[in-house]
Amino acid sequence: MTLATYASSDQNSRGRLYPDFTNIIRSPFQRDRDRLIHSSAFRRLDGKTQVFAYHEGKNFRTRLTHSIEVAQITRTLCKNLNLNEELGEAIALAHDLGHPPFGHAGERALNISMKKYGGFDHNINSLKIMTKLEMHYPQFEGLNLTWETLEGTVKHNGPITQINNEYLKEFNQKFDLDLKHYSSLESQIASFADDIAYNNHDIDDGFRAGFFSIEELKSLPFIANIINEFDTQNPSCPDNIRIYAITRRLIADMVFDLLNNTKSNIQKRSIQTAQDVRKQNSFTADFSAQMHNNIIQLHHFLTERFYTITPIARMDMKSQKIVEELFNIFMNDHHLLPQPIRSQIYSNIKDRAKAEIICTYIANMTDMMALNEHRKLFDAYQRF
Repeated sequence: MTLATYASSDQNSRGRLYPDFTNIIRSPFQRDRDRLIHSSAFRRLDGKTQVFAYHEGKNFRTRLTHSIEVAQITRTLCKNLNLNEELGEAIALAHDLGHPPFGHAGERALNISMKKYGGFDHNINSLKIMTKLEMHYPQFEGLNLTWETLEGTVKHNGPITQINNEYLKEFNQKFDLDLKHYSSLESQIASFADDIAYNNHDIDDGFRAGFFSIEELKSLPFIANIINEFDTQNPSCPDNIRIYAITRRLIADMVFDLLNNTKSNIQKRSIQTAQDVRKQNSFTADFSAQMHNNIIQLHHFLTERFYTITPIARMDMKSQKIVEELFNIFMNDHHLLPQPIRSQIYSNIKDRAKAEIICTYIANMTDMMALNEHRKLFDAYQRF
């Protein structure tokens, strides 16, 4: 496939931080994707919450299945825009690597715990995993991914105008990620594919958990139209089939809307190169105003009938409490940490550095790891 002039090409890649061998079979971005898939952080996503905690049922999405869905949608979009599919896929697979246990409840807890040290951002933790924590090679720390994959992952939600995180500041001095500008179009596509994936799989998960019915979904006019059209063509179809019809059509509608609106933006802004994309004042990839409005309505529906419903709200509360209590007990007494982590904390270490070590340790736990660690520390009947 011939790439568009505004796509990220293999030949124009800014390369890797450390010299690395050239692979004649796989492109640089394919190699990034493969290194990510083989990382332990990627495997741990199978044990991390999307909405339902890991132990609440294997039929619900996890961070791993979510990331795979995002990658699949990203490849479709990139292919139809003549963008670099392999770079888009790598960014999609990496975008949630740094998420802590228990999803947004865990992220909220770490952000509160780290408030006086600059807070916690899972995108920056993803960067830390890719560039430092994954140890696969004798010559360097991290996975030694290309500039484009690192930049696209840390900036897929937009430019970073204020650097409050010490690790991001330190790494950016070594390998300038051009933080003040927008990321590649492949990265932007991965970000919107993330929205498409979670909005639709949350409809599916929420329905299958029994939190709302298809009749209740009809309160959203754009979904009512989909249901009515399907029911006319397929009378007396069971609800477990109807829900697939809804999400299948919604994904298609969002994909085509994003494609058409992004193509329109490229034309209107006379975008010719990848650098043109980066120097825009807003996202080049974007939904139409009508689709944004539909997604806002859907988010209100899911917030009211899914994200804040009692079982989810209670688990969120418990999850946040678990993460905060783990952070606080380790900050108060680092001797309670496992020996490999404890050995990183020397006698006169500054609180910020100590907090970063503890935060990173907790952020890279799975749900079950966090539950077990909390149980060992707070349940008197649990052995060490």
